[in-house]
Amino acid sequence: MAGLAVCGGSAVRGLDVLLPDAVYLQRHGADRYVLPHRIDYLANMRSLVEAGCDRVLALGSVGGLHGDLVPGTFVCPDDFIALDAGPAAFEDERAHRVAGFDPGWRRRVVVAWRDQVGSEIVDGGAYWQTRGPRLETPAEIRLMAAHAQLVGMTIASECVAACEVGLAYAAICVVENLANGVGERELTMEQLLAGRAANREAVAGALERLTPALA
Repeated sequence: MAGLAVCGGSAVRGLDVLLPDAVYLQRHGADRYVLPHRIDYLANMRSLVEAGCDRVLALGSVGGLHGDLVPGTFVCPDDFIALDAGPAAFEDERAHRVAGFDPGWRRRVVVAWRDQVGSEIVDGGAYWQTRGPRLETPAEIRLMAAHAQLVGMTIASECVAACEVGLAYAAICVVENLANGVGERELTMEQLLAGRAANREAVAGALERLTPALA
């Protein structure tokens, strides 16, 4: 039976994620942490197809590229920039395709969030994917901020892979920190981890209320 898949990242890593109405996949691995540039996105998405899923709700931890996107803000992006993002499932002309968030599925996610979760969510915005695993320099962030609202390391490649195998894909991003150079102080890993910890309860509660409405 076709159904819902939830792909989690660092925002839910370490939480007891019990989603009886959905298939749950931890993109960074269950037993050890796989760095973003080493994740096998195609293998992950193919496993969801094999499990009977037809749509993916992704959760991504991001940095805010603008001062109004403060830690704790939830965003459902509608576009991305990932100039080197793969992977390609095909080695012929079928690889020439435009990937992106599924408009109908994304709209359904936003409506369900507002109805079931009740907290504010920013509808739209561009996600800029970097290769990682290092964090970005202030100069890089200034370049990105002219064209995007969010920065992360996983969502675009996962979206491309989902499109390659026929899965509708939408993402909810939680801002864990202001990107390097946007805030008053230089970004540190301590800040990033503190933002993640502060968001954990809100992310877990949102998932608990959202997934039954989308399943």
